[in-house]
Amino acid sequence: MERSASFTAVPGWGQVILGTTALAAAWLAARQANSPAWLNVWLAEGVLAALIAIISIRWKANRSGLPLFTGPGRKVALGLFPPFIAGALLTFLLVRAGLESALAPVWLLLYGAGIITGGAYSVSIVPVMGLCFMATGAIAVVAPAAWANWFLAAGFGGLHIIFGFLIARRYGG
Repeated sequence: MERSASFTAVPGWGQVILGTTALAAAWLAARQANSPAWLNVWLAEGVLAALIAIISIRWKANRSGLPLFTGPGRKVALGLFPPFIAGALLTFLLVRAGLESALAPVWLLLYGAGIITGGAYSVSIVPVMGLCFMATGAIAVVAPAAWANWFLAAGFGGLHIIFGFLIARRYGG
């Protein structure tokens, strides 16, 4: 019943890989001499993460015999994309305005919002992950701007790894 009503092709191991690459990006970004270089590292990580997510979702869906863009899969995508597109546009706007210090909280909050809205059509642990991303982003809002990279590491690295293991264990890879 849950299989027909929810998107179960959420890839736990793909989330672990995403988290690992995010931790590597945080390490590399922390060593950059200026803000544009830091931003380039995180933008490259975003592209890499999107590729990993697409490949791992497709792999799990194919392995499970689940359609990707019909029923729950389409609803997940429709819930995810508006906050992700808003994040991309706000990135451009914030950089143009010289407000790079707002990027980490905005990314975490919008990513979390996308995971919650898309996750409403997925397994129950996914919206919880989104709430954790939003909580991390909310704390980043009031934290010193110098901690931004570490909030990104905790969110995109740590939360993906933790929830990836939970999803892999409970929902099969």
